[in-house]
Amino acid sequence: MLKPADSLVPLSPAIANRWSPRSFDRVAEISDTDLTAILEAGRWSPSTNNQQPWRFIVAKRGDAHFENLTKNFMGFNATWAPHASALVLVAAVTTNEDGSARPFALYDAGLASAFMTVEANNRGIAVHPIAGFNRDVVKAEYSLPDNFTQTAILVLGKQAPASALIDPALIEREKAPRVRKPLTELVVAGLPVSEDLQISA
Repeated sequence: MLKPADSLVPLSPAIANRWSPRSFDRVAEISDTDLTAILEAGRWSPSTNNQQPWRFIVAKRGDAHFENLTKNFMGFNATWAPHASALVLVAAVTTNEDGSARPFALYDAGLASAFMTVEANNRGIAVHPIAGFNRDVVKAEYSLPDNFTQTAILVLGKQAPASALIDPALIEREKAPRVRKPLTELVVAGLPVSEDLQISA
């Protein structure tokens, strides 16, 4: 199912066609090459002073890490996210070696997640980031230091039809159109943007 962005001007396909499905193919596998490329995209994303504060826990369906992460999904995430092919937990290292704060670590980790998402979509792999998981248990199981802030888990896999979700409420959400606030609301100063702007592709 495609939900291309209704943008004022044409965007690159990897961005225009990106959305966060919940229906994933329960048997599809992700290759090591694709997963490595996605992680490499995160590794090469920009960061403040090149500090590269992101850290990843990587899991593929069938391994112990996948089981560890999926058992900690909360709410309705537990009903659909375990069907994915792989998971990447993204954490940010929020302090330097001397204990001083890295105020932009979360921003940088978000950039890494975005770069990984774009690379995945470019390879035909759907991504849905989730925040609903038990961070305390994950922290304990992986002995994560206190300065590791878990930001999200990227759920990766091959998109399946909406009907595969079974739950009518989730199917409805899966089929719902993508909605974004207008640029006129988001741009608070600077370039005046008209919602009537029409530029041909």
